[in-house]
Amino acid sequence: MSTAQETYNDKVVRQFTVMTVVWGIVGMLVGVIIAAQLYWPTLGEGIPWLSYGRLRPLHTNAVIFAFGGCALFATSLHVVQRTCHVRLISDKLAAFVFWGWQAVIVLAAITLPLGLTQGKEYAELIWPIDVLIAAVWVAYAVLFIGTIAKRRVKHIYVANWFYASFIIAVALLHIVNNIALPTGLLHSYPVYAGAVDAMVQWWYGHNAVGFFLTAGFLGMMYYFVPKQAGRPVYSYRLSIVHFWALIAVYMWAGPHHLQYTALPDWAQSLGMVFSLILLAPSWGGAINGIMTLSGVWYKLRTDPILKFLIVSVSFYMIATFEGPMMSIKTVNSLSHYTDWTVGHVHAGALGWVAMISIGSIYSLLPRLLGREQMFSVKAVDLHFWLHTGGVVLYIASMWIAGVMQGLMWRATNPDGTLTYSFVESLNATYPYYLIRLGGGVLVLAGMGVMAWNVWRTYRSAQAIAPQPVLPVEASEARA
Repeated sequence: MSTAQETYNDKVVRQFTVMTVVWGIVGMLVGVIIAAQLYWPTLGEGIPWLSYGRLRPLHTNAVIFAFGGCALFATSLHVVQRTCHVRLISDKLAAFVFWGWQAVIVLAAITLPLGLTQGKEYAELIWPIDVLIAAVWVAYAVLFIGTIAKRRVKHIYVANWFYASFIIAVALLHIVNNIALPTGLLHSYPVYAGAVDAMVQWWYGHNAVGFFLTAGFLGMMYYFVPKQAGRPVYSYRLSIVHFWALIAVYMWAGPHHLQYTALPDWAQSLGMVFSLILLAPSWGGAINGIMTLSGVWYKLRTDPILKFLIVSVSFYMIATFEGPMMSIKTVNSLSHYTDWTVGHVHAGALGWVAMISIGSIYSLLPRLLGREQMFSVKAVDLHFWLHTGGVVLYIASMWIAGVMQGLMWRATNPDGTLTYSFVESLNATYPYYLIRLGGGVLVLAGMGVMAWNVWRTYRSAQAIAPQPVLPVEASEARA
């Protein structure tokens, strides 16, 4: 087939785009339910599969791997085709990746409420599902990297470097952390034990944040911010420095989750030091994204998609300043096990990950459907303010509650006894849980607005025609 006749495989991109919205609503709905359970503890009482302990891992898996994962699949498979000027190497492989990933999500939604779990943070799924994840992920790696290998341009755009690093690193992390000895279809024993198990788990857990929830979404930033702004990346050289510095340092930061534990002190300190070093590449990349708007800042007044993208980068700066600060041992002694950590996680998850995903989907979808923009730009703007208001309520309430908890737990009387009981600290925290719930409801309402807008955009689109692969000389702009 000649270049002029070749078309992009946008079917799989559209499929993942729609499922991003669907799983976003499901995951955030479960989050609202468990937030409500913290305020009304008897909610769901007597129904095991509605208990907090079973719904909480369902929430984290749904928002990270279902919502965030589908956003990453959709955008990466869109970006790699446009920047390499080729179609995906295999339509069948693309279909396997889509349906395989949806099967993983459905199996997670069945097994976790039933209490079938490995008990590992972000790695709760039982071993047969882990095997399926590995198979789908290897297929994804072949699909993505194989498409880069057959590219028609010599240059590999920086977004593809971030996407590729996230794919390779997540494969490594998932396989190593989930090595287990099965004792049956529903149970297995990990090959690690004690402090080694904890170390491997947080090497996985923090790097799931570092690569699944950071590197992949930076790929979105480096493509969709310049694309939506109509400007080249502020500094392409800085983007390359950002990439290599980030992936070189991130792998070492995991032990900061284990401060003041049985982990050797040198390993705790190493995690703290590398976490502090991470501030430089993180902020360098964020500044690169924000400064891409140089000369077009006025577009923020009229383009709500650009507001999503740029505010997400601002939350990325907040989260990547806060994380290294909280890894410092003296700060960690106050923050650890408090709701401050919950606030920090959601500044990254709802502020950075969700907003860059939503902005990218809003930017991507109309182009896939042959439209200039979403059905309702006002609805996009409404979604932005609902989401931003919800995130601010959520993280501010958890910051305040967390610092208060840490101070109450460490307060002592002159004779050395504790000033406050745990129940007193819980009672003081109680009002902030209602504020957090309110923030979550706003975020969920915003996703409802997005679902309506996506549906109307599809309904109003003309027959979806395959888009031809652009000749290299017709699209040399890096964004």
